[in-house]
Amino acid sequence: QVQLVESGGGLVQAGGSLRLSCTASGRINGMGWYRQGPGKQRELVATVTRGGTTNYADSVKGRFTISRDNAVNTVLLQMNSLKPEDTGVYYCYAESAISGRAYWGQGTQVTVSS
Repeated sequence: QVQLVESGGGLVQAGGSLRLSCTASGRINGMGWYRQGPGKQRELVATVTRGGTTNYADSVKGRFTISRDNAVNTVLLQMNSLKPEDTGVYYCYAESAISGRAYWGQGTQVTVSS
């Protein structure tokens, strides 16, 4: 069983920055962040493998940076130059290295005002 604890998020003006953090229990492979905007489906934001390979949605490339610390099973998402369209609930996910199953955090709200 993998448990995820998220922190960060909040309200920021357009052009501002926020940082999200997520810590997972257990043995973990891939980690990352997804988001769900108002009236939209959940979409990938960024992922990072245990080896450090990253993948970003085109909409956040150059603005967001994902990183992880394997020693403490923590993934960070640094979000810069935020836009109103970045508004949504951001969900951390982690893939169990034991079962391969994906686990999700409870979600944290990010609101970017124009």
